[in-house]
Amino acid sequence: MKYLILSTKVLLILFAVMSITACSSRVKESTPPIELSNMDLSVNPGDDFFRFANGGWLQSNPIPDEYSRYGSFEQLREANDHQLQDLITQISADKSAAIGSNRQKIRDFFNSAMDSVSVEENGIKPLQPYLDQINSLASKDELAEAFAFFHQRGSRPVFGLSASQDRMNTEIMIANLGQGGLGMSDRDYYLKDDARSLEIRSAYENLIETIFALAGYEEAQSAAARQTVMAMETRLAEASMDRIERRNPYATYNKKTLEELQGIVPSFNWLNYFDGLGVSIEELNVSQPLFFAEAEKLIKDFDLDEWKTYLKWNLLRSSASYLSSDFDNASFEFYGRVMSGQTAQQERWRRAIGTLGRTMGEAVGQEYVSVHFPPQAKERMIDLVDHLRKAFAQRIDQLEWMSEVTKEQAHEKLGRMNVKIGYPDKWIDYTPLEITDQPYVLNAMAGSLFNTRRNLEKVGQPVDRDEWFMSPQTVNAYYSPTMNEIVFPAGILQPPFFYLDGDDAVNFGAIGVVIGHEMTHGFDDQGRQYAADGNLRDWWTAEDAERFVELSQVLVEQYNNFVMLDSLTINGKLSLGENIADLGGVTISYQAFQNKLDESGRPGPIDGFTPGQRFFISYAQVWRNNIRDKEVMRQINEGPHSPGEARVNGIVYNLEAFYQAFDIQPETGRFIAPENRAEIW
Repeated sequence: MKYLILSTKVLLILFAVMSITACSSRVKESTPPIELSNMDLSVNPGDDFFRFANGGWLQSNPIPDEYSRYGSFEQLREANDHQLQDLITQISADKSAAIGSNRQKIRDFFNSAMDSVSVEENGIKPLQPYLDQINSLASKDELAEAFAFFHQRGSRPVFGLSASQDRMNTEIMIANLGQGGLGMSDRDYYLKDDARSLEIRSAYENLIETIFALAGYEEAQSAAARQTVMAMETRLAEASMDRIERRNPYATYNKKTLEELQGIVPSFNWLNYFDGLGVSIEELNVSQPLFFAEAEKLIKDFDLDEWKTYLKWNLLRSSASYLSSDFDNASFEFYGRVMSGQTAQQERWRRAIGTLGRTMGEAVGQEYVSVHFPPQAKERMIDLVDHLRKAFAQRIDQLEWMSEVTKEQAHEKLGRMNVKIGYPDKWIDYTPLEITDQPYVLNAMAGSLFNTRRNLEKVGQPVDRDEWFMSPQTVNAYYSPTMNEIVFPAGILQPPFFYLDGDDAVNFGAIGVVIGHEMTHGFDDQGRQYAADGNLRDWWTAEDAERFVELSQVLVEQYNNFVMLDSLTINGKLSLGENIADLGGVTISYQAFQNKLDESGRPGPIDGFTPGQRFFISYAQVWRNNIRDKEVMRQINEGPHSPGEARVNGIVYNLEAFYQAFDIQPETGRFIAPENRAEIW
């Protein structure tokens, strides 16, 4: 699940194909939650519980060409996409939709995306006015206005700007300035010389030359453009914080006045930049001051023509998937095939739905929940959350390593943790969003313009605590430390995560663990640094904080030694927050499940499995997936989530309840002696 810090750009985690019912269009629950054919009973659960629970499914579900991994999340997303396709196909044929209405905008956006004939005919022509605008820059003094213009339209040269809660005063929204400007997804790909990084870097350089060639550059010009882009982006990468450094919320909180920011980057007219965005700034958070000091050097060291090349690259790269197939395919070749190992793109309609969701997700979400989210689902989720909250409170009381002073603060934070389920109480107003029958890439830009302006209008304003940061149809969930809230969109409240008519064992093992996971994010290595009101404030005694770090280090070491792909191991520090949340989620949900059984009685086995066994099997099947080697390498390098296998086998062997449920003996392959197990919450 996602761990969402609102001072950064929204980050994701990650099922037998599920069909849709004719009446409610929800994923069918007629298939038993646990099927023997999906398991491999020849595997000892003490040796490899992931394959014991999922081996049959893994063998029967090879990765489709268009995926880098394929599992429970991907299958539910497929089912959701078909639900959305039915809705949007109906809307796309609605010629009577009022101009300016959400339905008109959904219709025109989707139709522009699906009109591949026009997209091919247009080629790069829709971007020509923007390329001409870049060519017309007369001096580097005009870079500020150019950045402001393109930052609003989906292109992010050098840095990014967004509004989010002030971490030290979470009642107010503040502007956050952060590092960016890289075309590869991690700084290390520019800097490391291992074989995989060299392969990625070479392919990226080829992408740059290919895109510029498609834009009309001669071979020598494309090569020169590639050299310029790589020189500039490598400098930016060298100045960028790595992912582990960025996990420290204090390291990325550096409040500056506009005058102080101007002192860091004197060659860039910040007043003109903010004026171009329509934002008034007195003070803001500069997440990485050293990065911006390097940006000042770049402005001086590269001439105007080189800056024009870099701006064009950012525009072309960010627009490629909305242009003709030659651009789109070149982009996929790198970002899909090289980075993640996909061998084919998803169907056009699915990619269009994804872009539409990012552009006006709540407009689509209103249509979605009216058909696909029954009130009973929310009622049962509320009951599950109540049981998880009670169990977490019990776990806090039972902690031997935490003092009563800190426990009191932990209880307050847990008690004030807000919960949102299904969909928002109030919807985004899309009136200012201008979507027409114009070319697809221009509609995509219009969406970026609307969403950027909507975000930046919040600077200096009180926090809207009713706002959601995922659309209702999203198959995911998140915790926000500055809001101190957990959010579960309607999209994830379907099998195999949630069975409206399922037994408690499978629901506590699946969606119950998801709830516990998100709650635990409030108390992981990052989330624990935020207080009950969401402010970044130390509420721990020094001794308790030190003990927490010691206990967490056990999990770090376990994952540092978890082998994937021969000798490749997981980065235990980078993935620590998610691993703590996984461990806490299973621990807390299992206790909540036991509480529930105490209330309602203890049923006998179902399909040969006891309630405790069904709980753990249900947990394991949530994380079943087949994954390509390149995606494993990318995921381990970029984090923060461990691969699915590690999210099962890296967790369950730390839990005494698991050993008891399956009678796991010390001689089994993954047995961990009690004194060496990780236990935090």
